[in-house]
Amino acid sequence: MRRVLVGVMGPGGGASAEDVEAARELGRLVARKGWALLTGGRAEGVMEAASRGASEAGGLTVGLLPGEDASQASEFVEVVILTGLGQARNNLNVLSSRVVVACGMGAGTAAEVALALKAGKPVVLLRAGREAEAFFKSLGGAGVSIATSPAEAVEEVTRMLGG
Repeated sequence: MRRVLVGVMGPGGGASAEDVEAARELGRLVARKGWALLTGGRAEGVMEAASRGASEAGGLTVGLLPGEDASQASEFVEVVILTGLGQARNNLNVLSSRVVVACGMGAGTAAEVALALKAGKPVVLLRAGREAEAFFKSLGGAGVSIATSPAEAVEEVTRMLGG
């Protein structure tokens, strides 16, 4: 049986301490559900924190890196995929995910959310900010859910997956 791949996207180096804390808990909860975690794979910000949380909970972690250098990968990413695509790898991140959870917001995260909506992927926004929430809700309608905590984000993902 194929595992559900949940994408957690968010700021790298510019992630706030609150985003990092939420991402780590989110990764932990994703793993406890038995889902595999997909991130941008790098050793910074939301990517690192979500991978760390999932790894600590015994989950499978997958990272799609933008470059061709595996040394950029987080030590908590079990499956490292080198794309050599730079920021274009964002499209692979969202297309490979059954559901995308955006934890925090930055330009790269906004691009991933927009790509997910264009591809018809359900999106959960966690800690995105009111302006981003309103904007993406206006684009994605019922395909966009707002969560106020990692636990609520996982509840939304469960609902979106039909379970």
